[in-house]
Amino acid sequence: MTDLTPGEVVEIEVGQRKAYAQITHYHSSYPPVVRVLDGLLDERPSDIGALVAGETQFIAMIPLGTALKRAGASFEIVGNFEVPAAHRDFPTFRMPIRDKKGEIIYWWLWDGRGLSYDVELTEAQDALPLREVMTGKRFLELIAA
Repeated sequence: MTDLTPGEVVEIEVGQRKAYAQITHYHSSYPPVVRVLDGLLDERPSDIGALVAGETQFIAMIPLGTALKRAGASFEIVGNFEVPAAHRDFPTFRMPIRDKKGEIIYWWLWDGRGLSYDVELTEAQDALPLREVMTGKRFLELIAA
């Protein structure tokens, strides 16, 4: 389950509920980009495609299969669906650059190809996902939040 491909949707057990995540992109230097679909459900929906076409809870870079195994989470691939148009371009990630005191002095913005930077983030930039490789434990915590 470590070789997930873009478009694949994974059902993840979170307590007694189910969450869904779709692999959207690969980058040669980072783990896959995953979008977590909005909502924790009591049972698998009859139309997963409609769920995929819906809202996104968050986006992360994570080796999903490996990370979930390490976190002890149950999961399975439930299908392969077209990545919605709003998520086809590689997402831009933000990363804080800190001084020796730990204060953020500026932000790198990375689009999978190159870097740009800003000293102050706009509201839209502040909503961008962080450029970090997430652990399975952290991933599950964010889903449950």
